[in-house]
Amino acid sequence: MSSFDELITIIKILQAPGGCPWDREQTHKSLKPYFLEEVYEALEAIDSGSDDHLAEELGDVMLQVVFHAEIASREGRFDIEDVTKGIVDKLKRRHPHVFADATVENSKEVLRNWEAIKRREKREKKKGGSVLDGLPKGLPALIKARRIQEKVSRVGFDWERTEEVMLKVEEELRELKEARDNNDPAAVEEELGDLLFAVANLARFVSVCPEDALRKTIDKFQRRFMYIERELPKRGKKLGETSLEEMDELWEEIKTKERKQD
Repeated sequence: MSSFDELITIIKILQAPGGCPWDREQTHKSLKPYFLEEVYEALEAIDSGSDDHLAEELGDVMLQVVFHAEIASREGRFDIEDVTKGIVDKLKRRHPHVFADATVENSKEVLRNWEAIKRREKREKKKGGSVLDGLPKGLPALIKARRIQEKVSRVGFDWERTEEVMLKVEEELRELKEARDNNDPAAVEEELGDLLFAVANLARFVSVCPEDALRKTIDKFQRRFMYIERELPKRGKKLGETSLEEMDELWEEIKTKERKQD
């Protein structure tokens, strides 16, 4: 028995009568927060650079997949074999340059073919055929912005040069300033959204994931602010009773230390 087969067997035992009461009570809906949490922990593991950590977190994600499949199997709807067969068939269909007689010159053509095949599949299932089909509604906004931009780019709706995108960012910033000067809250919200969308597009052009970039900046901010919290008592100061200038001094101090470490 392979370890994957053993995992399936264990999940079946846990969900069977006489197994684990908690496991038997779970539903697809009740497991949603756990599934999401495991995915984010896997993302953190990727950033950590630790193979052991990543292997562990991928196992937790796999557990969620098998768990959901077994819930469906108990209800006679589908099982893990249907899940794996579905993705195997999809991969073969969408890689005709590997498993059929199609030819491609580079990865861009691969992605264009993938989207074209995907749209054809959607039309055949009578679910429409938009280039933008298939994006989850709950996808984090920055990731969703990037995915939308990637999809339309594959059909030719895109800027040609990074400089054009940077000019668009500057344009959106000017429009945001104008909306703020006009004291128009609705326009401020709209223009801020346009600015964020343009920045996400710029991130794509410079090959940076905007979600990762923002998360790392948030981590950096937290790390530096927590340094201020630790250092203030050493100087006989309290947070909330210290001037901005004094806190800025500590902020610059930790910035300098981090740069020397880098």
